[in-house]
Amino acid sequence: MSASPSPPVARQTSVARQTSVVQQTTVEPSTRSAPSTQHPAAVADGILDAIGNTPLVRLRRYLDRPDLELYGKLELANPGGSAKDRPATRMLAEALERGLVGPETLIVESSSGNTAIGLAQFCSFHGLRFRCIVDPRTQKQNIAILGAYGAEVDCVTEPDPLTGDFLTARLERVQQTLDSHPNTFWPNQYANPDNPLSHRLGTIREIVESLDGRLDLLFVATSSTGTAQGCQSYLRQHRLETRVVAVDAKGSVLFGGQRGERRIPGLGAGKEPPLAASVSFDHIERVSDLECVVGCRRLARREGILAGGSSGGVLEAVRRMAPEMPRDTVCVAILADRGTRYLDTVFDDAWVERELGCSPDGLQRAVEGTAPTTA
Repeated sequence: MSASPSPPVARQTSVARQTSVVQQTTVEPSTRSAPSTQHPAAVADGILDAIGNTPLVRLRRYLDRPDLELYGKLELANPGGSAKDRPATRMLAEALERGLVGPETLIVESSSGNTAIGLAQFCSFHGLRFRCIVDPRTQKQNIAILGAYGAEVDCVTEPDPLTGDFLTARLERVQQTLDSHPNTFWPNQYANPDNPLSHRLGTIREIVESLDGRLDLLFVATSSTGTAQGCQSYLRQHRLETRVVAVDAKGSVLFGGQRGERRIPGLGAGKEPPLAASVSFDHIERVSDLECVVGCRRLARREGILAGGSSGGVLEAVRRMAPEMPRDTVCVAILADRGTRYLDTVFDDAWVERELGCSPDGLQRAVEGTAPTTA
């Protein structure tokens, strides 16, 4: 019988900013930027204090619409490399504050990578034991990073026999761990209200303040839906008219989607999480695995930013909708994680051709915009 995610679980019985390195590049005199006049960032009190206040960067080259304002929120600049640093740190900091976690507690979570790394980072800093339940689709780099932080990795090798879904199988393994260990805590990113709260208090507030409230469209990748929900909650609370575009994967069951094969981790879901139940957004845009690849390659070539798979999908959703946008529309795309973890997949021509059926030439034409994004 499959495990159904519920709020954070404890068996037995505080959060988080750092300076970034500014890289200077040589440009033509006509486009050289003026020297930064920003004040130096405050010294962070430990690595967890460096989480948040990530850069918001104007993307002038990605779209062929100079009359639109497109910005990228670089959540990949968090110390753990992704937007998941925020909820991971908040969930565990709150658990410590409430006495749900102690020095002897085993923390266990199901994750395809980024949440696990955020949790492992927190546990390493605080000297806590952490076990991550992964599956064969988890990026090799992510597993290596978890090991470097001292986390235990438990890989579920077979999908759930009834649904064919790995997430269901991972959640069942989490439940088995909870049942077999007397002192365990499950943050449960899929149902924990501290997940969206971390983005309501941080991510979207930073975006709105940076743009003085000038924001027409916000594009967010969905999986647990924590980021999108937290952002939407803040916008509604402050009576802003920004429309939230939830970007989902083709093959995801979120928002009534049809189950199908997905190869890009961190985008979409094979089982609807409790956080996503009955939630709605202004617009749902579904993207293919290949569109994610094209978006990542185009971002790297045109903007010099190496971002992960879901970021590519989010940007291609922007590009697809751009022809219908009125001039001067202000858009923000949340770029969730680093591309260095996808060098063997998204940025590997052989993998793209083998897994997605797109030749290097066809991929290059799609990146350049001279051919449609089809395998």
